[in-house]
Amino acid sequence: MHKDELLELHEEMVHIKDRFAGFEEINAEHFEPYEELDVDPSHVHKSKSEHKHAVFVLGNALASAMSEDEFSSAGRLSKRMAELAEDAEEKL
Repeated sequence: MHKDELLELHEEMVHIKDRFAGFEEINAEHFEPYEELDVDPSHVHKSKSEHKHAVFVLGNALASAMSEDEFSSAGRLSKRMAELAEDAEEKL
């Protein structure tokens, strides 16, 4: 995936996060790991690896927010996104 495509994906995922954050039943704590990264889609000066890591961390947060438990489809997706985020972080 090219960096510009990754930035588009990152931006779309942030829109989804913002919609989720507006729901009362969604705990905002799910998104704290992503917010702590301080990597925004508008930060085009950041590396492709940093954006890739941010996308996986955000994907994990979104899946975690949707999951009922670790064995639900979203729970399994959350676990996989966490693994991908760890792998991407090692490559930073």
